[in-house]
Amino acid sequence: MHELSIAMSIVDMAQEEAERRKVHIDAVHLELGALSGVVKEALLFSYKVACDGTPLEGSRLVVKDVPIEVYCSVCKVPRRLASMQWFCCPDCGTQTPEVIHGKELVITALELKQ
Repeated sequence: MHELSIAMSIVDMAQEEAERRKVHIDAVHLELGALSGVVKEALLFSYKVACDGTPLEGSRLVVKDVPIEVYCSVCKVPRRLASMQWFCCPDCGTQTPEVIHGKELVITALELKQ
């Protein structure tokens, strides 16, 4: 389960930032793309495990799901895909291999304790 190593990296990064700023973290906000290869539920569970015994124990991992968005070269606009199984423009049916969004695995914010 590679989600545990990802969760440990998230905790390490958040902990380093908390120490640098001399603050306590209440939540870590993350964008997670549908094509990231990470299972959201496994990451949420792993985050709790990774936080045990650290200053982040009791903090939350807030995950924003990022859908798959591709660029259609025929329509000349970004299109959202309904499924990761079919990389074709939902309007014109053209194959659309150019992924704009959906691969994200990015910490976007740290929520501080009051």
